Amino acid sequence: MSSPDETANPPAPRATSQNVLEIIRLALAELRKSDRKVAELILADPPRMLNATVAETALAAGVSEPTVIRFCAAIGCTGFQDFKLRLAQSLALGTPATHSVLLGSDTPETVVEKIFDYTLTSLDWARHHLDKAALAQAIDLLEHARAIEFFGLGASSVVARDAQQKFALFGVPCGARDDSHQQIMVASMMRPGDVAVVISHTGRTRSIIEVARAARESGAKVIGLTGFATALADHCDVTLLVETLDNTNIYTPTISRIAALVVIDVLSTAVALRRDEAHVRRFQAMKRKLADYRIGE
Repeated sequence: MSSPDETANPPAPRATSQNVLEIIRLALAELRKSDRKVAELILADPPRMLNATVAETALAAGVSEPTVIRFCAAIGCTGFQDFKLRLAQSLALGTPATHSVLLGSDTPETVVEKIFDYTLTSLDWARHHLDKAALAQAIDLLEHARAIEFFGLGASSVVARDAQQKFALFGVPCGARDDSHQQIMVASMMRPGDVAVVISHTGRTRSIIEVARAARESGAKVIGLTGFATALADHCDVTLLVETLDNTNIYTPTISRIAALVVIDVLSTAVALRRDEAHVRRFQAMKRKLADYRIGE
């Protein structure tokens, strides 16, 4: 369950709004009645619009051609061709997230399709928007860390615990506290050579921001894992912005967490690949011992 600061009043969508289908979905209720007809036509069958002309769109929506142009301006496009270009870019990311809005009338089969489609599309969006230079900086810091502490609250604490389990296998002391008092104590005791990884999807959780500040003041390097470029980034040496196609629907709360877990996998795998042969042999021996605990076929 997320902490209050992780779920209450999330920041308004920013760069994720570059997905024109998301812009249309979010703006639908605020559009003029005639503009809404164009929007509903597009959302009903986005691929159809890629080859449509202004006249064909106006006819299909039952509006005038100037209305189609006005609709394009209302969603931030410079014209109809700009809209079609941005639509093509959105569709290239995968199944439109717009089609994954859950309805009370959905069957179990439909819920399966929508949640998987929305999650896969959102992960693809996060992958395309992840700053690879920042990722490389984070990997360098983690590779040479004397000790690593992972900090997260609520849903983000799940990500922190997963990270601790993975990075401890590299022979580096790792911790993951989910109590805010313990977090500030540990962060204040960190030293140069240590790395703090602070995880907050909103980037606005007060205690996590204080943890980042305390760790940095103690001489540790700070890596931020967040979905928004907010106050947390000001206290990080490296910020990994993990953007997802956020949906406030209460039935799809795990997308940002899944994306953060995937980034942790990327970081831990990249660090593992830089370890020497001796470490690889120790790791393989550990895996063989684990196998002994499993029931054979």
